[in-house]
Amino acid sequence: MSSWKDPEIAGVRALLASRQPAPGAPAPTYVERRAAMDAFGELGSLPPGCLHEPLSANAVKCERIVPAGALDGRSLLYLHGGAYVGGSPRSHRPLVARLADAARATAIVADYRLGPEHPGPAALDDALAVYRWMLDEGAEPERLVVAGDSAGGGLTLALALALKHEALPQPAGLFVISPWADLTQSHETYRSKAGDDPMIAKDRLDESAAAYLGGLDPRDWRASPVFGDFAGVAPMLIQVGSEEALLGDSLMVAERAGHARVEVRLEVWPEMIHVWHAFGGQLNAARRAIAVAGGWMDEKLCG
Repeated sequence: MSSWKDPEIAGVRALLASRQPAPGAPAPTYVERRAAMDAFGELGSLPPGCLHEPLSANAVKCERIVPAGALDGRSLLYLHGGAYVGGSPRSHRPLVARLADAARATAIVADYRLGPEHPGPAALDDALAVYRWMLDEGAEPERLVVAGDSAGGGLTLALALALKHEALPQPAGLFVISPWADLTQSHETYRSKAGDDPMIAKDRLDESAAAYLGGLDPRDWRASPVFGDFAGVAPMLIQVGSEEALLGDSLMVAERAGHARVEVRLEVWPEMIHVWHAFGGQLNAARRAIAVAGGWMDEKLCG
């Protein structure tokens, strides 16, 4: 049993442990998992004066989040996590609102299609459609950051690769939290961190990958951007926890993007777990990580 220097992360771990299903209980359905994620999002609070509203972008359902301090012309496209089978603007509203507030930007959260109902690359097609819509609506690429967590982090990287293929302009930056960038789950950390990660299990990710991929090759860059060519993509900030099974995905992305001469800033936060940013009410480390990311995005959007 590991001991933690940060007492707050120990408290979050205890909270997560208390919510684990009883041994032998049936696995939740996709409908139940999605409802639970949305309920978690509804529990969080938004920064004072932050507004949100639904919208449609090239027939993709989205949500616009406008913090009180948003500057004219600054945009954030956010792609939520949920292993490509769950998540929504509702589940991630508090997290996106805090990030948008830190970046002083208006956020668009894409409610992209999920597996198994919509196999890949449906999520990427939707992300690309929303990006095109934002450009058509007057968003300037040099004042636009694309961000995402977990599967949404992988989708953010895949979108950057798709922009290359479509000869569309890159955004000012890519910010990814704990990205799931390799749907083959090949890195050693899926095994070496299995005992320390309270949220991610390889067998569950294998199931989610199969549900989303359909007939898509898991080594196709549209599903696993770690196998793509990062040359020419936007600068990126990667934040990942040291206790994640997904740690290896971030290490591989940073290595391969750096090898392609992309500006990469990789931050491994000690003792932190998968997308710890979502626990802003409990973790000072979550608030600090958001502030750091906000400073990085602010710098890119001012460039």
